[in-house]
Amino acid sequence: MVRDLRRERTGGQSRVTNIELFFDLVYVFAVTQLSHYLLRHLTVTGGLQVALLLVMVWLLWAYTTWATNWLDPDRIPVRLVLLALMLVSLVMSAGLPEAFGDGGLLVGGAYAVMQIGRSVFVVGAVPAGTLRRNFERILCWSCVSGALAVAGGLAGGGAREGLWLAAVGVDLAGSQTGFWTPGLSRSRTQEWDIEGGHFAERCQAFILIALGESVVVIGATLARLLAGPLAGPHARAAPFVIAFGLAFVGSVGLWWIYFDRSAAASAQAIAGSADPGALGRSAYHLIHPVMVAGIIVIAAADDIVLSHPDERAGLATSLLILGGTALYLAGHAAFKAVVWRTLSVSRLAGIAAAGLLGLLAPHVSVLVLAGCATAVVIGVAVADYALDESAT
Repeated sequence: MVRDLRRERTGGQSRVTNIELFFDLVYVFAVTQLSHYLLRHLTVTGGLQVALLLVMVWLLWAYTTWATNWLDPDRIPVRLVLLALMLVSLVMSAGLPEAFGDGGLLVGGAYAVMQIGRSVFVVGAVPAGTLRRNFERILCWSCVSGALAVAGGLAGGGAREGLWLAAVGVDLAGSQTGFWTPGLSRSRTQEWDIEGGHFAERCQAFILIALGESVVVIGATLARLLAGPLAGPHARAAPFVIAFGLAFVGSVGLWWIYFDRSAAASAQAIAGSADPGALGRSAYHLIHPVMVAGIIVIAAADDIVLSHPDERAGLATSLLILGGTALYLAGHAAFKAVVWRTLSVSRLAGIAAAGLLGLLAPHVSVLVLAGCATAVVIGVAVADYALDESAT
């Protein structure tokens, strides 16, 4: 007999449990690994590889978040599965620096184990009905994506990237097509009876994970400088102190743009939506990783600016500083457009300003360029109040 391990719906918002937050801790490490990978591979190829790895990491986390929205993490079997997924996530995160080298099978195998194993568990954890049938469909799709992920781990050269791209493409396409499966038909988003407030809060937590990694980068870089270049009595500290202040203010600005009002308002919007599954898929499942990508790029830029504030802003560093800012603002603009069906003038203006700053980049230091990028972020946050568009 199948045990029913679903959450009890009492009419209020389901709380985020401690085990879910504990599970998230692994992804702080994963985001840090991605940021460091980007710093070591400041090329177009390196950037695309980080983007691919981020999508893989995000999908593993997001699919688990969907599952725990329905399952009760306080039940021992669910809790044990979360801990097992946490362990596999930790192994995968450790392998990320060598994902396109000797660690390929570690990353691809972990991806397959999590996608397939989680789906198998949910199928056995809920009684017959709409939810179980949907996870039977997901299991079929996960077997395909898992096989591609393992094949990618075994392959070499460009074949690995291609197979992993196909793996994440399968998982992304599955959610867009209702996981259509021969003999099982397809599901509708109206059948994805998620608790919207809980789902929004979980995705907000991942934004905090990324911002937390950014703060760690700032602090760790400053600590390294204090023990090195800034340790002597005649050290020229002013540029480093300014860079530190800019990095911190920039992180505060990113937090402010997302969390000041729109985070709570969007949680209310999805909780009250007639089709929370559709809004969860678009605004959260698909758009939030764009903002996370922007934060990771900005964190990598902060490391460079803090370490070498007087250096001329080369192409790669300029792309990190300005591209990360534009990417984050574009993600949040898309988020607002999907949730409230409105275009954010301030965010579009910020993206345009970041683009125009590219003309200035070859002529200034990374510190000056970072200051300009920070001004753009703070300008958007201030404009939210002037235009009253933060939560609408």
